[in-house]
Amino acid sequence: MTSTSQTSSRTVPDRRAELATGLARVRTRIADACANAGRERAEVTLVAVTKTYPASDVLDLAELGVRDIGENRDQEAAPKAAEVAAAGVAVRWHFVGQLQRNKARSVVGYAHLVHSVDSVRLAGALAHSAQRHRDTPLDVLVQVSIDGDPERGGAVDAPDAEPDRQLDRVAEAVASAGSLRLRGVMAVAPLDWEPERAYARLADMSAALRLRYPTATLVSAGMSADLEPAIAFGATHVRIGSALLGNRAALR
Repeated sequence: MTSTSQTSSRTVPDRRAELATGLARVRTRIADACANAGRERAEVTLVAVTKTYPASDVLDLAELGVRDIGENRDQEAAPKAAEVAAAGVAVRWHFVGQLQRNKARSVVGYAHLVHSVDSVRLAGALAHSAQRHRDTPLDVLVQVSIDGDPERGGAVDAPDAEPDRQLDRVAEAVASAGSLRLRGVMAVAPLDWEPERAYARLADMSAALRLRYPTATLVSAGMSADLEPAIAFGATHVRIGSALLGNRAALR
């Protein structure tokens, strides 16, 4: 039997209206942030993070003009991507969560851009799977640690960091793999940092990387609570969940 919550998200027209309202608000915020930063609106891509939400929400968002969809767990993303494809709808899938190496083969099958490569070993696993199972290179962002804390996700920009997690080594591993394309950086602002400080630091890290790899022009930063400072400091992709889709249930 279908639960009430599933029914409301899959079949009731009010859900699309709810999504349309959230989308209008988020688009206004992005446009205002771009204007305040002196940037063109077209410079910033909205990635709708649909984790825990059904494929029907992705289909509704696509009809509303959102074609960039983010997921952070392969066990949810892979079947959802298959369901959307079976419906004949083309979207760009962004893998934005922590990725285990044993999921690399699955992820390369549907992802257009992986935001969260933060180790040499993960880059190698993705490169191997992409070479075997894709016809075109996989676009990749290196997830960087803004505060250098090795306990959190992200490659660390420090010479004494663990070699597998050193930013220079991770970037080189991606850039030298023929089956991958290094497109830029991703980060999450540390909870104990002001967003402006965090994204200023990220902008510096992005600029340094571009000096070595001119095609690494993308910056994935900013979520529902802090998209404005992220855009002010150069974000090209903002990853929006709750402000667009509503508050989600806790992941189990």
